[in-house]
Amino acid sequence: MRVMDDRARLLLKALIERYIADGQPVGSRTLSRASGLELSAATIRNVMADLEELGLIVSPHTSAGRIPTPRGYRVFVDTMLTARGEGDHQEFEQRFRSELTSVEPQKVIVNAARLLSDLSHFVGVVMSPRRDAAFRHIEFLRLSEQRILVILVDAGGDVQNRIIVSAHPYTQGQLTEAANYLNAHCSGLDFDQMSARLRGEVENIRGEIVALMQAAVAAAGQAAAERQEEVVISGQKQLLEVDDLAGDLASLRRLFDLFEQKSLLLRLLESSQRSEGVRIYIGGDSEVVPYEELSVITSPYEVDGRVVGTLGVIGPTRMAYERMIRIVDITAKLVGNALSQR
Repeated sequence: MRVMDDRARLLLKALIERYIADGQPVGSRTLSRASGLELSAATIRNVMADLEELGLIVSPHTSAGRIPTPRGYRVFVDTMLTARGEGDHQEFEQRFRSELTSVEPQKVIVNAARLLSDLSHFVGVVMSPRRDAAFRHIEFLRLSEQRILVILVDAGGDVQNRIIVSAHPYTQGQLTEAANYLNAHCSGLDFDQMSARLRGEVENIRGEIVALMQAAVAAAGQAAAERQEEVVISGQKQLLEVDDLAGDLASLRRLFDLFEQKSLLLRLLESSQRSEGVRIYIGGDSEVVPYEELSVITSPYEVDGRVVGTLGVIGPTRMAYERMIRIVDITAKLVGNALSQR
């Protein structure tokens, strides 16, 4: 991309800020007033033509004005945002503190997603904390000849129940034997380590008991994985009120599919979990967010000094980025604080 001079950068910044505020294509006269530069309309038109050639702005068919492209927004958020609005930091923090206080960690997560949506007027998403996959205790209960209830207590004290079906008719005594072995030899291990331990000691355990243990470990591992993939989403209906999206039913359908399936959303949140601080994904400029009409602002959050999850705001590319960054950043810090105090 050609390097923009200071004048072009100032005009691009003014155009994007005006478009974010008004939602209307910006013409040369409006841009002249917004930028504060004493430039002729012809000069501004020439600069706008250069910005359009760079792919930073585009002219809609129905207007002589210009609007930002996803690439234009990317340049804006990467190089032109300034830290402003500190005055409302205390107001945000006070509200967050009052609503993120809960004795239940999951309630903190749910409240955080709702607050992100309420304050942004878009969609709030929070990936639940990654749990320690190690287990503390396991029990088996015979429900019938072939159905066995697996009761698993993980390292955090949470209880998971899973039913496994076996071709072998185990007695309750055999089930107790298997549970005692796992509790004595595998407590504290994660599920991959448990599987490796069982493979290494297969000669020392009766064959039918090994099969039961392996099935139980697989079921418990699946249960842990499902819990780790929990994403709380709040405010999807807010997008129905966004002018930039409401008129495009095909786009809305794709967006609601995103929230329904969650796999792409999880991949996005997991990728941002490896970063430091707030990240901004502009739709169309990333394989992670292949929707041109969307922007996603995310931040990881820490519990006791360790990154355990990610949260963020999903909305249209035309959004008040500075304010969204503050909302996401403050929420991430306060969620981490609330969960660290458990």
